[in-house]
Amino acid sequence: METLLTVSNVSSGYGDIAVLNGVSIDVAEGEIVSLIGANGAGKSTLLLTISGHLKALTGHIRFGSAEIAGIAAHDTVGHGLVMVPEGSRLFPFMTVRENLELGSYHAVARPHLHRRLEEVLEMFPLLAERQSQLAGRLSGGERQMCAIGRAMMSSPRLLMLDEPSLGLAPVMVERMFELILSLVKTQGLTILLVEQNVSDALQMCQRAYVMERGSITKTGPGDALLDDPDVRRAYMSI
Repeated sequence: METLLTVSNVSSGYGDIAVLNGVSIDVAEGEIVSLIGANGAGKSTLLLTISGHLKALTGHIRFGSAEIAGIAAHDTVGHGLVMVPEGSRLFPFMTVRENLELGSYHAVARPHLHRRLEEVLEMFPLLAERQSQLAGRLSGGERQMCAIGRAMMSSPRLLMLDEPSLGLAPVMVERMFELILSLVKTQGLTILLVEQNVSDALQMCQRAYVMERGSITKTGPGDALLDDPDVRRAYMSI
């Protein structure tokens, strides 16, 4: 498989607070790659740095053939790299349809807004039913679905998902993971996943990275890390 995303020796943080310390990962086209670790390990910071919301202080980030370290977050979307942040972050007083349409704000996606909206509503029949409803009245699972649908409006090549199951009921967690797998199979997506449900994250991915204190400490196939005694003890209470 061709490598789609390469992060090489990247450091970043918030002001004078360093969080990432020389992180290197790669994601191949068509893969699901999980990023696991304790709260505060730097997982979300890594996604924010890749997507351009935080500046990489050292290192390189390549997406396809382009160096994207240092470019603005709205321009990474134009390259086909889109992040769904933790907590979905919809506009609650706008309708579901209006939230979805915002996903095509970028100049690359804007000409295809109407066609893409039809495609996304077909992918997410529940959103089609709720498209005139205010986003603030959606359930937690529906909000997360709408956030992913909004990301799909920009026709991404790689989707970065930050804690998509956070706060969801167990039955909705299962549906959310089924949705992610379906998008990979039917839309040819590549996924970089940060997920608190470590067992589920490792079962659904091809490869995974373990982060501790801003550094990568382990990597390997998902099923191998699922059986790793250190991982099971630290993150699955086994």
